[in-house]
Amino acid sequence: MSIVVKVDKCTGCETCLNSCPFDAIVMNDGKAFINEYCNYCKTCISVCPEGAIYETEEQRAGGKGQKTEDYKDVMVFAEQREGKAAPVSFELLGVGRRLADELGTNLLAVLLGADESEAKELIKWGADKVFLYNDTSLLKFNDDSYAEALSRVISEQKPSIVLAGATPIGRSFIPRVAARLRTGLTADCTSLEIDKETRNLLQVRPAFGGNIMATILCPDYRPQMATVRPRVMKKGTYDENKTGEIILVQPGNISSRTKVIESVKEVSGISVNLHEAEIIVAGGRGAGGEKGVKMLEELAQAIGGVVGASRAAVDEGWIPYSHQVGQTGKTVNPKIYFACGISGAVQHLVGMQSSDIIIAINKNPEAPIFNVATYGIVGDMFEIVPMLTKKIKEIKGL
Repeated sequence: MSIVVKVDKCTGCETCLNSCPFDAIVMNDGKAFINEYCNYCKTCISVCPEGAIYETEEQRAGGKGQKTEDYKDVMVFAEQREGKAAPVSFELLGVGRRLADELGTNLLAVLLGADESEAKELIKWGADKVFLYNDTSLLKFNDDSYAEALSRVISEQKPSIVLAGATPIGRSFIPRVAARLRTGLTADCTSLEIDKETRNLLQVRPAFGGNIMATILCPDYRPQMATVRPRVMKKGTYDENKTGEIILVQPGNISSRTKVIESVKEVSGISVNLHEAEIIVAGGRGAGGEKGVKMLEELAQAIGGVVGASRAAVDEGWIPYSHQVGQTGKTVNPKIYFACGISGAVQHLVGMQSSDIIIAINKNPEAPIFNVATYGIVGDMFEIVPMLTKKIKEIKGL
C-alpha cells in the first residue's frame, strides 16, 4: 500500500504538512506531495479536510500491475565533480558494460549538471545512451534534487540494474532513490555478477565487520540497485570511434528543501596518495615494527612506489592511518602491489585485490594472501625485501 495525494482536490491548506511526524510531505506549486520519508502512519489521511489524501495499492515490480521482465537495461549514475566526470564513473561503465553484454541489453548513463562533451566521453567509455541534465542548477550536488532527477529517469526508462559509486555523493542520495522506487539497495559492493539461471544480479559485499563476503539478491523488485566501492572495478575499454545517443533531459520542476550555497574543499596534510599510486609496497603485522617499515620505504623509493599498510600495522602505531589499505582504509588499484608480511584477511583483500599484479611475501605458505597473489614468495621478508631492493638499485644504477 502507499499514500498518495489527489492533486486536483488539494487546496494547499498545509494541514497535512503540520500533522506529519516524519516530514514526509512537501508543498510544490501550492500542492501537497508525499516523499520517500513516508512511514504509512496515515495521520495525513484523517486530517485532510478535502479528502485529497488516500491509500492506494502500491504499484511496483513484483506486485500488481508490473512485471520484472518489463525492466531490461543496465543504468549507471555518472558522478561529476566541477563539471568533469569522476573516475568512478568510468569504473562503473566498465562493469556495467560487462553486465549489459551478458544480459544482451543496453548500457545507459545518467549525467547531472555537466555538458555534452562529458556525455560524449561516457559513450566512448562504453555507454550506449546518456541521459544528460545539462542544467547548471545541478552542477553542485544536492540530495533532494539529485534524488528526484535520477528517480524520474529510472521510472521512465525502467532499467533492470542501477549502479552508482559508493562515494560520499552516492552514499548520500542513492538510498533516497531506492526508497522512492520501493526497491532494494546493496551498499559498498566489491563484486557484481549475473546469475546464469535466474538472470538476477549477484551483489557481493563484506558483511559482519568484513569477516564474511555476502552475496545479496533482489529477485522480486526492480530495479536492482547497488553502490560500488571506488577503485574495485576496472575501467572499461576506451573507444574513440564509439557512437551513442545523447538525450537532453529538461529538469522541469525539481523540488528541493535545501539550497547549496558553497562547496568547500578539504585541505589535507597527507603527503601519500595511495589512490593514484601505480606501485604500492604494503606491510602488515609481519613487518615487526618501525625497522620493518623503514625497509619497505627503501624498497618503495627504489622502485618508484609508495608505502601502504594493513590495519594491523596501523593499529600498532608503526605507520599513519593515511597509509591504510582495506575495508576501513583506502581501496587501491595499482599496477603492482607488494604485500609484505600481510596474512590476507578479507578486510584487507577487499581494498587491494583488484590490483593488476599482486606480489606476496610471507613466511606462512598457508597465508590467505597467496590465494589472490599473482606471484608468491614463501620466506622471511627481512631477508627477501633487502635482496629485492639491492637488485632493483643495481638494475637502475642507483
